[in-house]
Amino acid sequence: MKVLQVGAEIYPLIKTGGLADVLGALPQALAAQGADLRLLLPGLPGIIDAVLHARRVCQIGPVFGAAKVTLLRAQMPYSQLPVYVIDAPFLYRRGGGPYQDRSGAEWADNLQRFGLLGWVAAQLAQGELDPEWAPEVVHAHDWHAAMSCAYLHAHPAGGAASVFTIHNLAYQGLFPHDDGALLGLSSRYMSPSALEFHGQLSFMKAGLKFADRVTTVSPSYAREIATPEFGAGLEGVIRSRGGDVSGILNGIDTAVWDPAADAALAQRYSAEQLAGKAACKAALQAQFGLAVDAQAPLLGVVSRLTSQKGLDLVLSALPELLQMGAQLVVQGTGDPALEAAFRMAGGAHAGRVGVLLGYDEIGAHRIMAGVDMMLVPSRFEPCGLTQMYALRYGTVPVVRRVGGLADTVHEATADAAGELQGNGFLFDAADPGALRDALARALALYRLPERWRRLMRRGMAESLSWDGPARQYLALYAQARAGHEGAARGPDLD
Repeated sequence: MKVLQVGAEIYPLIKTGGLADVLGALPQALAAQGADLRLLLPGLPGIIDAVLHARRVCQIGPVFGAAKVTLLRAQMPYSQLPVYVIDAPFLYRRGGGPYQDRSGAEWADNLQRFGLLGWVAAQLAQGELDPEWAPEVVHAHDWHAAMSCAYLHAHPAGGAASVFTIHNLAYQGLFPHDDGALLGLSSRYMSPSALEFHGQLSFMKAGLKFADRVTTVSPSYAREIATPEFGAGLEGVIRSRGGDVSGILNGIDTAVWDPAADAALAQRYSAEQLAGKAACKAALQAQFGLAVDAQAPLLGVVSRLTSQKGLDLVLSALPELLQMGAQLVVQGTGDPALEAAFRMAGGAHAGRVGVLLGYDEIGAHRIMAGVDMMLVPSRFEPCGLTQMYALRYGTVPVVRRVGGLADTVHEATADAAGELQGNGFLFDAADPGALRDALARALALYRLPERWRRLMRRGMAESLSWDGPARQYLALYAQARAGHEGAARGPDLD
């Protein structure tokens, strides 16, 4: 099956979050299982400067405000997968991040930048740009690529089915309604039955309305987003799609995240040879200026510092956690108020709390290996990869029971025969007391070393690769193709 994967970022070239990890690993797993797969990415500096053997496929434009747009075909470094790159210097070749400038403000022309991404995907699917290859399925990832579904719906001659994956419904790609004219679609697509959302235009809604199939990155999140609590105002649209919405749990790249082969670590280790984890802990304690104490339970946070991630709960519970003898290391960046609060906590509890404000991929690996427990107290979590990385590294996750966290972490208990079950610790209410109680249970087991080692090994034995999810996606693509071919298509809107 010919599959085009469309996204805005990809590990290791451009990364702001888990989306990049998915785009870096899922296509490789699909190709390994026989898919004729290609990627489509915007020509951001970190992408266009890294791809190999680029050659021009065609010249496009002027379009979306860019006088010159060139579609390149190249090869991804590391994976060698074929990739189309949209070289539009006016829209993509600039400093800052993929979505924001250096001050953190959204790029004013994001509608054009990501409208172009979706439009090119649809043009490829219709055989308009590359006479040598056209996909049977376009898989669009998150709001940045969602307009591909609308363009395919408006011009369905190519016959490609579309699959849209929601990575985080909280980020919807909202733009002024009057800017809809820049998209080149009929005014009918600017109506409440299409892209209009409370007086604005929502790229996320384009994917939800017009994709043949909609997925989320975990089964629990697929159920949650159909409710007002988690639906971000789009729960009615999601419910209206019925069985077209499903959840496929993310995997992780087990070659990148492997404590037995990770060059970032002070000492490598495995489930059979755990001694190296103690060396990683000591190195991490020293790096963060903490007391080097093998017995002290070391807790970790590697996260965006946002309200979604529930890190205010960690700050509120911190005095009691320290009284329990715990240490804490934090790495992340985000909300200035949370950054300031963690900076103050590090200063107030020198030797007990270490804080690194910023993004550091190598540092994330070292923390994952060095801490005993990883805290993921999210208010909502579409999938979460941190807890899966933690399991892979023998680090016990302590998480809130939401979304993909609930699908991957199961409470550690002993059965009637005394055999250990589960792989971590969970709590329900988004309050500091519930987090504290979960950590108290974790710390009680931590002080039973043999049981704790069994719990570590249980986590390390989990099957977390992309092989299973890739099989599920291939089955979904076949369903989308069958449903697409049997449905009446066209620009008519309900």
